[in-house]
Amino acid sequence: MFRTTLTLAPMPRGFHLITRHVENVLRPCNVETGMLHLFLQHTSASLCLGENADPTVRSDMEAFFLDLADAKPFYRHTYEGADDMPAHIKSVLLGTSLLLPLEHGVPALGTWQGIYLGEHREHGGSRRIVVTVYTNGCF
Repeated sequence: MFRTTLTLAPMPRGFHLITRHVENVLRPCNVETGMLHLFLQHTSASLCLGENADPTVRSDMEAFFLDLADAKPFYRHTYEGADDMPAHIKSVLLGTSLLLPLEHGVPALGTWQGIYLGEHREHGGSRRIVVTVYTNGCF
């Protein structure tokens, strides 16, 4: 087993491709095949897979989720800002973990798939992802 934490610098609200960040943190593992588990240690952001080629997909995703879960006047959880409760809802809907197969040391994604960080706050701060690899090939 191999475990490390990937810390991402603050990003603006939206969906961000982080596949390269994940691949870079896997290099010391020297793994050929196995299972990769990513766990985001936050309640106002998310992890998901999505289209990695056309950036308009990410902006359309952001527009959809803004429409689905925007600030509502009846939310009681508001002391961290108007964008906090909608961010929690999006995090619950999309999830905070992914389990992916590894092939040749990288996630075995489809041709057009990439790993997204969904940042659901205006000023969310840095984000931590616990990266765990299960395999017989790690040192």
